[in-house]
Amino acid sequence: MSHLTPELLARIPLLQGLEENLLEELAKLMQMKELAKRDNLMHKGDEARDLYFLLEGRLLVVDVSPEGRQTGLNFIEPGDFLGELAVIDELPRSATVVAIAPSKVAALSKQLARKLLFGHPLIAERMLKHISLKLRASTDYRAILGIPNAFQRIFSLMELLGKPDPGKLITIENMPTHEQIALMVNTSRETVTRAIQILNDEKVVEKDNRRLIIRFPDKLHVIIRRISQDQQEK
Repeated sequence: MSHLTPELLARIPLLQGLEENLLEELAKLMQMKELAKRDNLMHKGDEARDLYFLLEGRLLVVDVSPEGRQTGLNFIEPGDFLGELAVIDELPRSATVVAIAPSKVAALSKQLARKLLFGHPLIAERMLKHISLKLRASTDYRAILGIPNAFQRIFSLMELLGKPDPGKLITIENMPTHEQIALMVNTSRETVTRAIQILNDEKVVEKDNRRLIIRFPDKLHVIIRRISQDQQEK
């Protein structure tokens, strides 16, 4: 039984502005799923059956190589949707998704999701913009993975995750754990710890609960360039 309400669905960015009667229908048709930390929502290669909306918690999208090596791709935050590619092209899931915190998701069947997408221009426009942003972010992320030095990959990922704040600061909300960063840049957790310690020693960053504040972005750029030059000289 779904415990969703039209009011809750109206707060999801993809669904904002839909008619109330349509939201009421969706609330009745969607199914709730609860995930414990480390539970998988989907596996790479699975048949696509649903479009998912994250209501609470946090998810990590992971690519798994044929050899079994995992690489974190991006985080899913409350209000985000996922599984759209396989719903659109009807091909198997392209990645694995794991809960990195206790989470709640709402699932809309593939048939209803396709009807919603192809029958409402507003939803289609938002979906296209979403996919465009994902492609741009994927390009930036692939560039980071191509950097040979692990420290430089870590610092570049932090730049990518950060959001500008007033006062020329950059903040990373819900800072990933060292283990999660290691997964995303293909290195060890110990290397991540050493890299962030360098920034602490240089007083470039400051941690505030789960938020990391990059107080001196220009200094971070200097450190990245210095590491790159050191790598070239070796």
